[in-house]
Amino acid sequence: MAAGKTVVYGIPNCDTVKKARVWLEAHGVVFEFHDFKKAGVTAPLLKGWLKEVPLDTLVNRRGTTWRGLDDDAKAAAQNEAGAIALMIEKPSVIKRPVVVVDGRVKTLGFSADEYAALFA
Repeated sequence: MAAGKTVVYGIPNCDTVKKARVWLEAHGVVFEFHDFKKAGVTAPLLKGWLKEVPLDTLVNRRGTTWRGLDDDAKAAAQNEAGAIALMIEKPSVIKRPVVVVDGRVKTLGFSADEYAALFA
């Protein structure tokens, strides 16, 4: 299935991203890594993801970045425009890794079973 271009979006020091990258490398999956702390994310990219993934799934409300936000920032992130602005400003609030194959979001986070099914 995953014969197309695979891009893994995340940050290198995130444990979940590390697990995903190790799994992909161990299973011979060729992928490009996009460090969104360094390379950032754009509004068009995020809008595209939100066509495939619900906002509540893409924004990681359990992480330390989210918990560190003030109530106004959290409230602003309840709608798409506010959430996109927040994700551009603080990409660490995006659930990661975001795995994109041929321009479509295939999975968020890491699950060995999900990856095995996706890249079988």
